[in-house]
Amino acid sequence: MKQEQTLGQPFALRARVYFEDTDAGGIVYYVNYLKFMERARTELVRSLGFDQSALQRENIIFVVHSVTARYHAPACLDDELVISAAVLELKRASVRFAQQVRRADGKLLCEGEVLVACVSADRYKPRMIPAALGAAFGTRQSSQEGEVDSAT
Repeated sequence: MKQEQTLGQPFALRARVYFEDTDAGGIVYYVNYLKFMERARTELVRSLGFDQSALQRENIIFVVHSVTARYHAPACLDDELVISAAVLELKRASVRFAQQVRRADGKLLCEGEVLVACVSADRYKPRMIPAALGAAFGTRQSSQEGEVDSAT
């Protein structure tokens, strides 16, 4: 994946690989990297002062629109991981994140991009990202509309 400039400060979350994260071969099952990335995005939002449950009470949820991932090396039981999340692009109703999963020694294991759409919790229709959250991401929102064709 090409290196793109991020907007705002990158965020990093540390995690340990548990037995439940591994497959029969003792390595992290490929889909679990997406779970690690989800946790990092959630903790990034929390670190900015926004709680997912509070947003949901305000009829705002974020759903994954699309994901690309490239796997470079396996993580194994008991490895310590550092999962990063950085905003690449912020639009009116979506955020594109660059994410990496590295072993604590710095070895790149997985990298990807995740496009997340902001939708209403009651109808799952695209809605504008709250201005305070957009400002907290440290970016300017694009005036472009229609950046997400479908949020499901």
